[in-house]
Amino acid sequence: MRKPKRLPFEELEPYLLPRPPLLGPPAPSEVVDWSQLFANTNPVEIEVGFGKGLFLTTVGTANPQVNYLGIEIVNKYVLFTATRLARRNLRNVVVTTADARIFLRERVAAGSVRTVHVYFPDPWWKHRHQKRIVFTAVFVREVERVLRPGGRLILVTDVADYMAMARETVLVSSSFLQEAEAPGQHEPTHDLDYLTNFERKFRREGRPIYRAAWATR
Repeated sequence: MRKPKRLPFEELEPYLLPRPPLLGPPAPSEVVDWSQLFANTNPVEIEVGFGKGLFLTTVGTANPQVNYLGIEIVNKYVLFTATRLARRNLRNVVVTTADARIFLRERVAAGSVRTVHVYFPDPWWKHRHQKRIVFTAVFVREVERVLRPGGRLILVTDVADYMAMARETVLVSSSFLQEAEAPGQHEPTHDLDYLTNFERKFRREGRPIYRAAWATR
């Protein structure tokens, strides 16, 4: 895929959610007002760790009646994705640079999100990197809090052990999430018709992909 030339920051700004001050407890104004951010009351979905933004670009184009927020800890990917969004004028997608665990806790109101997507998270195998794992008990409880009734958490990974760990984490940590029917595997019709860049790479290599979903009771 050819890397798009980054647009001037002024053109990217409408697609970026600035971070709040890092010091002190969050003020009420720091909780995101979705209707103000997107200028409508459409349902909101969040992707955690969106990488180069293929999923956000695809679903944002296909579903203009849904609002999407992408959270990514690597700023260069945020700017890369914002450029993709700006070139397509996708005003129903906004991205931000943040630690998703902190962002969900401090900036997302309870019961305000329809779906949380987690696609191909880094397994962080080394012991010293364990603190970077996204799918922890704390994360699951925050997802449970922000999901509205009937909301869903969707996980897709190429690592069988990660999926097993996630299922155990939800089972032990959550009182309101129960496993639901997993999303099916879509057959691509062109080079960008994949869930993410990782899915395209792994499926071409013939690696198995594991999918799961949980819904609030």
